[in-house]
Amino acid sequence: MGTGKATRRAVLVVGGVALLTGFWKDPAEHGNATAQAQPVPAHPSATPRSAPARPRPAGARPHQGQRHQGRRGHPDEPMFYIHDGRKRVALTIDDGPSPEYTPQVLRLLEKYRVTATFSMIGLEVAAYPGLVREVAAAGHKIANHTWSHLDLVYLPPAAIADQIGRATGAIHKATGKVPALFRAPYGAWSPVVLRECAQAGMTPLDWSVDPRDWSRPGVAAIVGNIMRNTRTGSIILEHDGGGDRSQTVAALKIVLPRLLDAGYRFATP
Repeated sequence: MGTGKATRRAVLVVGGVALLTGFWKDPAEHGNATAQAQPVPAHPSATPRSAPARPRPAGARPHQGQRHQGRRGHPDEPMFYIHDGRKRVALTIDDGPSPEYTPQVLRLLEKYRVTATFSMIGLEVAAYPGLVREVAAAGHKIANHTWSHLDLVYLPPAAIADQIGRATGAIHKATGKVPALFRAPYGAWSPVVLRECAQAGMTPLDWSVDPRDWSRPGVAAIVGNIMRNTRTGSIILEHDGGGDRSQTVAALKIVLPRLLDAGYRFATP
C-alpha cells in the first residue's frame, strides 16, 4: 500500500466560501486495482439516488502504520482498522435496511455465525423499523449513516448536525438504543464533519477494504477483491441497500466461508 498525503480543497458553501481540510479515500491505498486512477462514479445510495459523487483524488490517505489509525477514543480521525487480535476483521453493511436484501444478509450471517455492523440510513430506518429491530435482535451493531445519505462536506454545520441527529433519533425510536458509531456517506470526512460526529458522541467509522460492490462489478470481482485485500484488522465494506444487491449477497455466500477457512474471525468496531 502506498503512502498518501492529506489533500486540501476549497468548498463553495451557500452564503460564502469556506476552506476545509478533507480526509479522502484513496482506492489505491486499499490495493483495489480496479479503482486506481479512476474517478469514483455516483454511489447508488445517494439522495437523490442519481446525484453524482465527486471524484476522490489519489494519494489522499496514509496507509496503516504510517499514522494514527483512528482508534476508539480518538474522534479527530476516522477508524480505518480494528485492533482486536491476529486475523480479526470487521464486516460492515451499508445503506439499508432493505426489505429485499437485509433479510438475505441476516440469514447468511446467522449461518456462518458472523457478527457485523450495519450502517443505516435514517430514511430507511423510519420506513422499516421492524427490520431494524430484527438486525439488532440478532446481535449486530447499528451505525448512523445520516438521514438521507448526503455528501456532508458540502453542508454547513447545522445541516450536518441535522443529518446525524435525525438518523440517531430514528434508530433510537426503532431499537431503544443510541448508535455509538457514525459512517459518513462516501467516506467523505472534513474537520467540521468530525467535530459534529464527536459532539454527537459517536466514533467515526471508515473502511479499509472496498470491493465496490455497489457498482455491481460481478460476483467474482467482489470476492476476488475482498480475498486479495483482507488482512488482520481490515474493515470490509459491503452494501444491503441503495439498489440491486444480489451480487453482494452472492459474493457473501462465497467470501464468508472462505475467510473463515483462512482463519479469519469477525469482530465489531
